[in-house]
Amino acid sequence: MTEQAVDVGGRAEAYRSQFFGRQRELKSLRADIERAGLDTISGRKAPRARVLLIAGRPGSGRTALAEELARRVAADYPDGVLRARLTEPGGRRVPMERAARGLLDSLGIASPPGAGEDELTGMVREALTERRMLLLLDDAGDAEQVDPLLPDNPDCLAVAVAEGPLTGIPDVRPCTLGGMDAKSAIELLGTFTGSVRITVDPQAAESIAEECGGLPTALVLVGGWLAARPRASVADVAKRLRALPDDSEQPKVGRPLARAFRLVYESLSPSAAGMLRLLSLAPGGIADAHTASALAGCSLQTAEATLCELADLGFVRSAGDHHEVPGALLPLLRTLLQAHDRPAEVQLARARMLERTVRQLHSCRAITEPDGSPARMKLAGLPRALRFSTASAAAEWLRIRLPALLASARLAVEDGELDTLARRLVAALVRALAAHRGTEDAAAELYGLHQLVLGVAERRGLHRERAAALLNLADLDAQTGRTEEALARYRAALDAGRAANDPYATGRAMESVGGAYQELGDWQRAADWYGRALAQRQARGEGADEARLYGRLGAVHTYAGRYGEALRNWRAAVAGYRRIGDLPSRARALSEVARVQEYAGRPEECLRTCQEAVEWARQTGDARLQAALQLRLADTLDRLGDPTAARLHRAMAEKLLGTGGTDVSAYEIRSTPAKD
Repeated sequence: MTEQAVDVGGRAEAYRSQFFGRQRELKSLRADIERAGLDTISGRKAPRARVLLIAGRPGSGRTALAEELARRVAADYPDGVLRARLTEPGGRRVPMERAARGLLDSLGIASPPGAGEDELTGMVREALTERRMLLLLDDAGDAEQVDPLLPDNPDCLAVAVAEGPLTGIPDVRPCTLGGMDAKSAIELLGTFTGSVRITVDPQAAESIAEECGGLPTALVLVGGWLAARPRASVADVAKRLRALPDDSEQPKVGRPLARAFRLVYESLSPSAAGMLRLLSLAPGGIADAHTASALAGCSLQTAEATLCELADLGFVRSAGDHHEVPGALLPLLRTLLQAHDRPAEVQLARARMLERTVRQLHSCRAITEPDGSPARMKLAGLPRALRFSTASAAAEWLRIRLPALLASARLAVEDGELDTLARRLVAALVRALAAHRGTEDAAAELYGLHQLVLGVAERRGLHRERAAALLNLADLDAQTGRTEEALARYRAALDAGRAANDPYATGRAMESVGGAYQELGDWQRAADWYGRALAQRQARGEGADEARLYGRLGAVHTYAGRYGEALRNWRAAVAGYRRIGDLPSRARALSEVARVQEYAGRPEECLRTCQEAVEWARQTGDARLQAALQLRLADTLDRLGDPTAARLHRAMAEKLLGTGGTDVSAYEIRSTPAKD
C-alpha cells in the first residue's frame, strides 16, 4: 500500500502491504503524540483527547498516512481504532447524527432511533471516557465536525484528516502534506513498471514524479497506464504529460492529478470510459459488478471484466467483493459525465441501478421465507446472479452493503425525479432489515428510512404514504420513551389518514393517540380517543379490533379507579372475543375482569371469574397461558384464606410448565394495583 492504497486489480495484490515515503511526517506525528499539550500544568495530562491533524488535498495520500500512523501506534491503544468519515465522496458533509451512529455501531452500542446529534455525540464521548482508543476522523470539513466527538479522556488520541486547518480546536498538531519526495515517488512508480524501465531512464522517471506533483493518486494512474503497456517508455509518458494542456476547470483536484487522469482516461475504450463516468453515480462511491452492470446497461460478465480493467489502471480500488472510486477522482468523473452524457441517459442509468438494487433486496428478504411460500417461488424466477444461496449469505450481504444501500435510498429521495423507484427501494430495504435483524435491532436505520418516505410523501402530496410514515415514526418514538413527540406524530397521521380517506390509518392513529395519553397518565383523554377508535371499528364491523379496544378502555378505566366502567368494558371485550371464537383472548379478558372485581372488593365474584378463565384457557391447549391463569387463581385463593387450594393450583401450574418453576413471562397477567 502506498500513502494511498495501491489496490489496482490483480496486479496490486503484491503491493497491498507496502507503504512508500512520508517517513519524516510519520516521525513528526509520533513525536507530537508524546509531546506535552499546551494545557498541561505541572506534568498533568490535558483534560481532553489529543488531536493530530493531517492536512492535504485529495489525492495526496492523507488518509493512507493516517491509517499507517494508526497501524504503527495501535499497540498503544488496546481498545482499538474507531473510524468515521465526515464528508461523503461527493463532497457533502456527513450529518453529525449519522457519523455518531456509525461510531456507536462500531462500539457495539445501540443508538436510540430518532435521537438528535447532541444526545448521540454525548453517547460517543461517554463511551470513550473509559476506553483507550484512537479516533480516526477522515475528511473533516471543519472543527465543528470534530469537536463534538472528542472525549474528555487524555488516554484517547484523535487523528483528523482534512484539507485545511481546524480553527477552533486548541492545541491541534498539524502535519501538512504536499507531494512525496522524488525517491519515494519513483519507488512507487517502479512497483508498476518494474525496476528495469526506471533504470533505463531515471531522469524520465524523475520527470514523471515532478509532473504528477508527487501525488500518490496521480502516480498510481500513470503507473497503471505503464503497466498495461510494457513496451511504452517512461520517457514517452513524461513527454505526453508535459504536452497535455492545463485543466483550469478542475481547481479542486489540481493540475498534476487532472493531467494524469486525462492521460489514462483518454486511453480507455468508449465502453470502459462510459462505465467509468457512470460509476460517479454509485452511492458512496461503492460499486460492485451488479451496480456497474445496471449503470452501464451491460451484462454482469462485461461489468466484472471492465471493473478489473479500471482497477488495473487505478481508477477504482478493489475492496473485497466490491470496488471503490477514489474520492479525489469524483469531481473529474462528474465533470466528464455532465459533458458527455445526456441527462436522459444519466437518469435511465440511475433508474436501472435502483431497479437492480430493489430486486436484490427482494431476493435478500425472500430467502428468509419458508420453502414453498409465494416469496420463495418468486425468488426462484429471478436470475441466478440475483439469488442468495442461504439466508446467512443474504444477511452478510446486507450487513456489508448497508452503508451503500442507505446512501442509495437517501440519494434516490433527494434526486426527486425517481420518487416511485425511491419509495420501492426504501420499502424493500425496510422489509429486508426487518427480516434479517428484526425491527427492534434495526430501529435506528428504520427511523431514518421512514423519514425518507415521509419526505417523498410530503413532496408529492401522498396522504396515505404520509400517514403510514408518521405512524411508523411515532411508534419508534413511543418505544424509546419520547411520548410527547409520538403523540404529535400520531395526531399528524390522523390528519393525513383523513385526507387520504384511509379508514385503517385513521383508526390506527386514533387508537395510538389514546395509547400515548395512557402512557402520559391522562386517563380521561385516553378513554375518549379509545372510544372514538371503537366507534369507527364498530361502524366497519371489525370484531377483533372492537374487542381489543373494549379491553383498552377497560384498562384505562381500571387505572383511573372507575371500576364499574372498567367491568362493563372488559365484559364487552369477553363477549367480543366469544363472538369471533378467540379462546386465548377470551381467557385473558376474563382474567382482567377478575382483577377489576378484586380491586372493587368482590372476592367471591373474582374467584368464580378466575375459575372460568382457567377453564377457557384449558380448552385452548396453551399450557403457558393456562399456567399463568392457574397462578392468578392461586393468588386469589390465598387472599380468600384458602392456602391449601392455592398450593394445589400452583403445583398444577408448575406441572404445566414442566420445569418445576413458575416463569410465565410470555403470558404474564398484570396485577398492578389501580392508580388513584
